[in-house]
Amino acid sequence: MKRNRNAGFTLLEILVVVMIIGLLMSVIASRFIGRAQEAQVTLAATQLRQLEQALEMYRLDNGRYPSQNQGLEALVREPSSEPLPRNYPPGGYVRTDGIVDPWGVTYQYVTPGEHNSFSFDLLSYGPDSIAGGEGENADIVNWDSEVP
Repeated sequence: MKRNRNAGFTLLEILVVVMIIGLLMSVIASRFIGRAQEAQVTLAATQLRQLEQALEMYRLDNGRYPSQNQGLEALVREPSSEPLPRNYPPGGYVRTDGIVDPWGVTYQYVTPGEHNSFSFDLLSYGPDSIAGGEGENADIVNWDSEVP
C-alpha cells in the first residue's frame, strides 16, 4: 500500500478557510453591535420610568420633590440641605447606579420642569452624551411618549 505524501491541507487552503470564517464573524458581529445600542436605549427609557416612580414616592413621603440643588442624589442618600425630607426611608429610594444612564452619565433632573411645569423633567443625552441629536443619538426624555 502506497501513501501519498501530499494528503494534508496546504497553507493556502487553510488561509482561505480562516478568511471565510473571519468574514462570517464580522457580519454576525455587526448585527449584534446594533442590537447592543438598541438595548442600551431601551434600558435608559426603563430607568427613566423607574426614576419617575421613585420621585413620585419621594413626593408622597415628603410632600414635595427634591429641590434642584438636591437633585437625584436625594433618591440615593437623605438630603442634609433644605428642604429636609420629613419621612425618608432607610436605604433611600434607588441604588447609586440607578441615577446613572447606560453610558455612565447621571440623568438630568430639572424641577420645576420646562416640559412638565408642575413636576420635573428627566432626561439622558443618549449615546453621544450631547444635548439634542436624532436617530440613535436622540435624547431620552420623560415628556415625550414617542421615546421607547
